[in-house]
Amino acid sequence: MRLVIKIGSSLLAGRAGGLAEIRIRQWAKEIAGLRRQGHEVILVSSGAIRAGMQALGLTRRPTSRPEMQACATIGQPLLMKAYGSALAPHRILAAQILLTSWDLDSRRIYENTRATLHTLLGLKKCLPIFNENDALSFEEIALLNAFGDNDRLSAHVAILARADRLVILTDAPGLMSRPDGTGTLIRRVRKIDAGVWACAGGAGSAGSVGGMLSKLEASRLAMTRGIGVVIADGRIGKVLGKCVDRTPPGTWVAR
Repeated sequence: MRLVIKIGSSLLAGRAGGLAEIRIRQWAKEIAGLRRQGHEVILVSSGAIRAGMQALGLTRRPTSRPEMQACATIGQPLLMKAYGSALAPHRILAAQILLTSWDLDSRRIYENTRATLHTLLGLKKCLPIFNENDALSFEEIALLNAFGDNDRLSAHVAILARADRLVILTDAPGLMSRPDGTGTLIRRVRKIDAGVWACAGGAGSAGSVGGMLSKLEASRLAMTRGIGVVIADGRIGKVLGKCVDRTPPGTWVAR
């Protein structure tokens, strides 16, 4: 099975304000286990701005684009260093790929990205790690920062990779029956209609920009290409191994 796994900012937030390196090491261990079982794994990770915030001593997510640019520019190498260190014991190399929505609109860049991705997967030694390229000029960030904490980016990557399953890890059990995140867990969604949209709440914490709305939008995009989506709590034990099961945890979005 070819998996695209998306990890959002809220899960990557450590208690001290930086990256949650213990969680990153645990996910690296689980990814290594999936690869040993024969699965191909592609990661879409937020966290660059979060890492930059810690390095700059900021406690709240910046609101201006130049500040976000500065945080992303500083934080992206720190994020990759954290993944590289976590993957090293499993003899896996972290392979960084940065994209913008304009890249996906370019047929040449799109096909080049797909070729690079397939080469990395064929090497059997690398974990491709996608992130949105926020380290751009002020005008470009204003136009291109549209993926919603990488939720939509993960769907585009899943389509580009021709993945079998998209796993979106979040800090909620999945899609809940009430828009404030309470109620009962909706275990299966076969069609994203008005009733399902009504269950989605707004954006999450001050440290992230995603929310259940963008996760449903990502799921809708993936479903147009026949890709099933798991929305699950990334804090539960051995979550990635469970997400390849026929009945995965959280909310399973598929026809």
